[in-house]
Amino acid sequence: MSRKVPDGWTTYKLEDLAYLVKDRCKKEDKNKLKTDMVSAEFIFRKGDILFKRIRPKKQGVIISKSDGLCTNDTWIIRSKDKINQDFLFYLLKSKRFINLCISSITGTAIPTADWYFISKSTWAIPVNKNEQRAIASVLSSLDDKIDLLHRENKTLTKILDTCYKLYFTAKQTEKKQTVPLSDIVEIITGKTAPIEEYNKKEGKIINIASVRDFNNSKIYITDTVEHITQEAVDKMHYTIAPANTVLFVYQMSPGKVALTACPMVTKSAIAQLRIKDNTYINPEYLYLYLKNLNYDALIVSHTIVTAINKSKIGDIPIVIPDKETMDKFTEQVVPLFTKVKTNNYAIQTLERLRDALLPALMSGKIRVV
Repeated sequence: MSRKVPDGWTTYKLEDLAYLVKDRCKKEDKNKLKTDMVSAEFIFRKGDILFKRIRPKKQGVIISKSDGLCTNDTWIIRSKDKINQDFLFYLLKSKRFINLCISSITGTAIPTADWYFISKSTWAIPVNKNEQRAIASVLSSLDDKIDLLHRENKTLTKILDTCYKLYFTAKQTEKKQTVPLSDIVEIITGKTAPIEEYNKKEGKIINIASVRDFNNSKIYITDTVEHITQEAVDKMHYTIAPANTVLFVYQMSPGKVALTACPMVTKSAIAQLRIKDNTYINPEYLYLYLKNLNYDALIVSHTIVTAINKSKIGDIPIVIPDKETMDKFTEQVVPLFTKVKTNNYAIQTLERLRDALLPALMSGKIRVV
């Protein structure tokens, strides 16, 4: 049974609300945009909605902030008269639209969404464009704040890298020594539980860090894609990494590092580096040191994965500066690390709020004017 359409809303097929743009790019377009992108086929304009039709997912829907070029794997979508472009953007960000794209997929080698199939779907929208704009404004204000925090974290990351180089690269200290990593940390490698143990709803839920979480991290891992129950942690004898522990990837994406924002366990391919009590080295320095280290001599390529030998992690050479330099460095960078972590949690909170509001606003369950 279909849900009642809210008062002041009406139902349209998607083809009555939006259309695909196929403006072929010309040589002068490439010259104007200063690109030699050989595979570019189409030109999009500022404000166009872009969507990757191959292996469709929510993150593939964006609004272009400038003119540009794209290949045939991207849809360029514009609104028709009945719908505001920003409102259309959030309609296409909805879970329902993504599910429609997935259900329309044709091809097995390259799973591709079918616009013709999707365009026949029906959507209820406010007749009044002022209400459409009001809904889009609520969601875009959250996106703007999220984007601002991401950009601030990007700037803070650059500042931290610069501080590290200032203290320990450009300004080489005379009082330093080099020791193997195992001298200053306890190395605890992760493990992988049976697949049925992940993402259970019952029991105390524990974050479990995997390699893909490093791709989403901004210095800190604040949340993880997968979770595991306390019962499974106990059964598998996992060792929980406390907050502010350095995590080090030694397989698949060897050399990637992150800090834990909260206690979590780790899957295989990841080592916890717990700093020993007998050293003044801190996690922030170790994170930046390992992030800037060249691992080419340590990496071994196999037919399936690229890795650093697990038994060799402890042999990684670590430069230990004098305590005075370390203390000065720590005093400057720790507040910046803290700000990044605070921003990460704010981004996480705002994203959850936006994702909860989006379906309620786009369905008329919550009304704004």
